[in-house]
Amino acid sequence: MARRITYKFKNQPREINFAKDKYHDMYQAIAAAEGIDLKNYLKMEQQIAMTSKGSAAVRNFRDEEFSRMGFSDVYFIKE
Repeated sequence: MARRITYKFKNQPREINFAKDKYHDMYQAIAAAEGIDLKNYLKMEQQIAMTSKGSAAVRNFRDEEFSRMGFSDVYFIKE
């Protein structure tokens, strides 16, 4: 079953389809929709996950990096 994601990219509202078999999570899907390469981000996220004791550090890193890239208000749309 396909889901939908709503988000803002540089204060422009956007909406895309999301399929779990194509992307690992919704953040990878929105980055792909905007043409952003996540190679360096994913390497750093993996390093943080290996060195931190909880998921809060990874979540904080993700939120900060995606807001720096211009994303905000990222949500799944409930149908």
